Amino acid sequence: MTYRHGNEVRHVRMNQPHPAQVTPSWYGDSVGHYEGDTLVIDTVGIKIGPFAMVDMFGTPQSPALHVVERYRLVDYDEAKDAIERNAKENWRVSGGAVFDLNHRGKFLQLHFTVEDEGVFTMPWTATITYWPHLGEWTELICAENRRQYYAEKDTAVPEADKPDF
Repeated sequence: MTYRHGNEVRHVRMNQPHPAQVTPSWYGDSVGHYEGDTLVIDTVGIKIGPFAMVDMFGTPQSPALHVVERYRLVDYDEAKDAIERNAKENWRVSGGAVFDLNHRGKFLQLHFTVEDEGVFTMPWTATITYWPHLGEWTELICAENRRQYYAEKDTAVPEADKPDF
């Protein structure tokens, strides 16, 4: 997964188990699989610190932190309650994003569960429903992208005439 800001890349290995020994990292060790039309990502080994992947608000965590994300496309009828609640509770859109408020097609929905027996007495869940974005989606340089979009050119990267192996 390439995130839009911060030059961040998160790797999700598909159809593989977690290793026996996980080295903690900011995004943890993520493995994914499909259940029907839902992408399920299971993450463990999230490094303890002030800015872990769960949130930027300092929610407590321990080495037992376990996050399960479920991504799927939903129709407007299924997303309608979340859309109306968002309009009521979050009346302004940050970052200058532009959305078609009359969109009645598909929405990307993320439902996630957070478990951490070292901190919480029970798992907690939340759901985020994403709207399609209108207009230009600006490209930003990321760790795995050599394109300099501000200059409309590629960064010079050494290239071999033939493979080394």
